[in-house]
Amino acid sequence: MGDAPHYDVIIIGTGAGGGTLAHRLAPSGKRVLLVERGGFLPRERDNWDSTAVFVKGKYRAPEFWLDRHGTEFPPEVNYYVGGNTKFYGAALFRLRPQDFGELRHHGGVSPAWPIGYEDLEPYYTQAEHLYLVHGRHGEDPGEGPVSAQYAHPPVEHEPRIQRLSDDLEKRGLHPFHLPIGVDLSQEEGGRPAHSSVCIRCDRVDGFPCPVRGKSDAQVICVDPALEHPNVEMVTHTRVVRLETDERGRRVSAVVGRLPDGSEVRFTADVVVVSCGAVNSAALLLASANEHHPRGLANGSDVVGRFYMRHNNLALMAVSKEPNDTRFQKTLALHDWYLGADDWDFPLGGIQMLGKSDAEQIHAEAPRWAGALTPDMPFEVLAHHAVDFWLCGEDLPSADNRVSLEDDGRIRLVLDEKNNVEGLRRLRHKLQGMLGHLGMHEHHLLPHSIYLHKGMPIGATAHQAGTVRFGTDPATSALDLDCKAHDLDNLYVVDTSFFPSIGAVNPSLTAMANALRVGDHLLARLG
Repeated sequence: MGDAPHYDVIIIGTGAGGGTLAHRLAPSGKRVLLVERGGFLPRERDNWDSTAVFVKGKYRAPEFWLDRHGTEFPPEVNYYVGGNTKFYGAALFRLRPQDFGELRHHGGVSPAWPIGYEDLEPYYTQAEHLYLVHGRHGEDPGEGPVSAQYAHPPVEHEPRIQRLSDDLEKRGLHPFHLPIGVDLSQEEGGRPAHSSVCIRCDRVDGFPCPVRGKSDAQVICVDPALEHPNVEMVTHTRVVRLETDERGRRVSAVVGRLPDGSEVRFTADVVVVSCGAVNSAALLLASANEHHPRGLANGSDVVGRFYMRHNNLALMAVSKEPNDTRFQKTLALHDWYLGADDWDFPLGGIQMLGKSDAEQIHAEAPRWAGALTPDMPFEVLAHHAVDFWLCGEDLPSADNRVSLEDDGRIRLVLDEKNNVEGLRRLRHKLQGMLGHLGMHEHHLLPHSIYLHKGMPIGATAHQAGTVRFGTDPATSALDLDCKAHDLDNLYVVDTSFFPSIGAVNPSLTAMANALRVGDHLLARLG
């Protein structure tokens, strides 16, 4: 390893940003090295076991971060090839055009992006086609203009969710098919065709897919990229610092640590960081030197600041009739995304979660004590459960930040009550409709198993914003191409670059931006 070759591009991290970028660069013939902290996720029965995945957290990273008080908590992070996309729900939404402009919320202002929706739109389309997104543009009246329809039709609703959609429409609302990345071929009634990779099971949300039916970054991007002879990957290699040249203008070496504690060094013309918003910021801060005393790309002192993770609620309603749905994640509702008839500020969006099962219900049981009647045993509850995900925007604050302790441990400071009134009102909207949707009106239970046991700071799946981009080096870390203002060859392409987060899952925006930055790098490298 001491005689490692020089690369054109080194990409640190293989998730939605890094994996997608590698896929874009692979056909160019440029020598690309992927450096991944973990290995390939084991394909095993436990991939689909609720107790293993949710209750025991078998695949979560065995590490702890610190909160503002110095109290340890386990973050919701996974270190595998493909990054957190191995476990995401594959809900691949575009931000709305309004999300790229300044938006006034009840709790403050969501700042404008330095690029517009129209700059990212062609790449949204490319990312949707690359990640096999199933949906139908035009159903959501508030979505932005599109240059092409989804390449795959929406995943059809099963009967109970179709009735939910119909009931919402009767109330004058506009439910639409949730855009989801799955390798699914459907027959009549939505049944998976014989040749379909996805079997339309109830394990899409929060579980890894051992049959490769979910569009994660490993399956869609990394594996195909590695088929090119110019692309290599090293696994189980945690990058601990980036070194710069004697002028401090270029990254001169990527230093990784192997499982035995030894170090390895790699060099490249261009270095791309894509470790996730928290770990990317931590790596840049850990790379401080005499030229960059506050960390790399941090002349503005914004690296690690403006951390965002959405205001989320996972809720379970109880259907009056049984809910036999297996693939439940097919519906979304954005009628109150930007406001409501009784409120002038954004509320956010509602979408379906994966279907609850008996193991998840039992794990939640202590938290629901007293909330259910004796004639609703947990086995019955699981059969009648209908699961919702409510997503509201939290706002970037300089005090919500990632920093490093003297021993290198990560400290994450978070205001958990940032702009939460919109989400509270969104829950009230859903609660008020339950009786009209065939649900028991008084049963809307917190489904904290999807939110890291009800610990908001531990729910880091939608992390963003710690290495924001912009036109002013005094207030941003990256330029419009996601290159560090302070260095000539350092880029960041995960969700760190977000100046605001909107109220939809950030994955598709990270993928689209990685394709955009990939085109810039191809031009730069010639």
